[in-house]
Amino acid sequence: MYAIVETGGKQYPVEEGRYIDLELLDAEKDAKITFDKIVMLVNGKKSKVGQPYVTGASVEGTVVKHDKAKKIIVFKQRPKKGYRKKQGHRQCFTRVMITKIRTSAKKSAAAEETTEA
Repeated sequence: MYAIVETGGKQYPVEEGRYIDLELLDAEKDAKITFDKIVMLVNGKKSKVGQPYVTGASVEGTVVKHDKAKKIIVFKQRPKKGYRKKQGHRQCFTRVMITKIRTSAKKSAAAEETTEA
């Protein structure tokens, strides 16, 4: 089972037990994060597509580290003018380990168990 999460204006496919690299988040290392903007849940024939988001679904994760990506070279040149400009750039990112994908079906089943007991 996997989900498609929207964060930072982008959409990312996530699975339990895997990590994703997101744009820099304002959270400490080892902090718990909950994503509630779930665009799609894929679970075989029980897939759900949100309009725009799936209601009652959430994804939980833990911040592993904050780091910088590999350096890219930005080179600008104007032909026949002698203009050259070389810059390097390293984009900051946050690595998040996905721990749990919660669906509304699991929440309602847990609510029924508590009412029966």
